[in-house]
Amino acid sequence: MGLTKSEIFTDTQNQIATLAKAFAHPARVAILQQIFKANACICGDLVDEIGLAQATISQHLKELKSLGLIRGKIEGTSVCYCINQEKWSKMKQLLTAFFNQDLNNINCC
Repeated sequence: MGLTKSEIFTDTQNQIATLAKAFAHPARVAILQQIFKANACICGDLVDEIGLAQATISQHLKELKSLGLIRGKIEGTSVCYCINQEKWSKMKQLLTAFFNQDLNNINCC
């Protein structure tokens, strides 16, 4: 498969596709759920709660952080992660608008 040619798509289409990566792996979904549940997490707690290796959790945290959905704050020798509320709200708006699209004609096919 070739390049995605993202320049031919709208900013909104590119943003939705990029943010959808957060849900492309069940570990990232579990991490987000755990952060919401705890309202903040230290990486070691995520390892204990989710049951994956530290390196695996760190890799998924890095992806979520690069998407801007979480932030990390250094506390001693650990990093405490929390949801980036501004980015989360923006993602909810984009995805809600996308998922709220309805078919005008149910018998179209």
